[in-house]
Amino acid sequence: MTIYRRLYAPFRRHFLIMSLFIPVSLGVLHPVEGSDNAITPTRVIDLFNGKDLSNFYTWLVDYKFEDPHRVFTVVEQIDGAPAIRISGEHWGGIITREAYRDYHLIVEFRWGLLSWGSRKNRPRDSGILLHSQGPEGNSSKDYNGPWMASIECQMIEGGTGDMILVEGYLEDGEYLVPIVKSTIRETERGNLWDPEGKVATIDGARVNWFGKDPNLRNEFGTRGRNDVENPAGMWNRLEVIADGDTLTYTLNGTVINKAFDANLTSGKILIQSEGAELYLRRVELRPLESQNN
Repeated sequence: MTIYRRLYAPFRRHFLIMSLFIPVSLGVLHPVEGSDNAITPTRVIDLFNGKDLSNFYTWLVDYKFEDPHRVFTVVEQIDGAPAIRISGEHWGGIITREAYRDYHLIVEFRWGLLSWGSRKNRPRDSGILLHSQGPEGNSSKDYNGPWMASIECQMIEGGTGDMILVEGYLEDGEYLVPIVKSTIRETERGNLWDPEGKVATIDGARVNWFGKDPNLRNEFGTRGRNDVENPAGMWNRLEVIADGDTLTYTLNGTVINKAFDANLTSGKILIQSEGAELYLRRVELRPLESQNN
């Protein structure tokens, strides 16, 4: 069985480790419970209620819990319905007030026109951090980072559905390394999920969605030749089945990524602001037994 790890996080370089790993050197590798009070949905939970962000709170680098530039707002109508608008101007996210486990998450999103800063001319980028652990901003040792330790369902032009394992620091400073197993196909441009591929243990790295274009251009508005995501300006339905230690990502009705034996199985949900304008008209959790609806 192959083991992958991101050894130098700032540059996201992925190396093949052929020998056994030592848990002390890699941080927390054992199963981690996100919260003793994590909620398992027994009915539909509308995280976006169509009116406000009362089921979330905001987090931004440097501004912490304040949002002076109104990165996160609710617009009364876009394409005929209310929506959450995330401007993307500053990095951070909206975070659920509660922790959750064992759910069917449905998010309907589309991209806006704006992009900012270092990502001004890059592919539109956001993401959903699942099973988020520890204090806000813990992707940075000073707890002023944009993210939390988590398993990400990436939202980016050409790469929506990539699974990224986001490392971070717990309250006591202990380093948390998310881990999953997946069936993969190795390529020169990274590992792709392949239901017929070989089983690999992935820690602190990523598994790209099965059809990611190896020649994808790193530019605003890019599209891959096999994209399941609709063109910018059109709505997409992104779904996550979080069933125990298994995560399944579906985009517009197509299963695009899957992992199992995750060491994170519960936690808060964070939707990112990462340099691109994004609209969300539906964010809801359903019980697992209703996942076919």
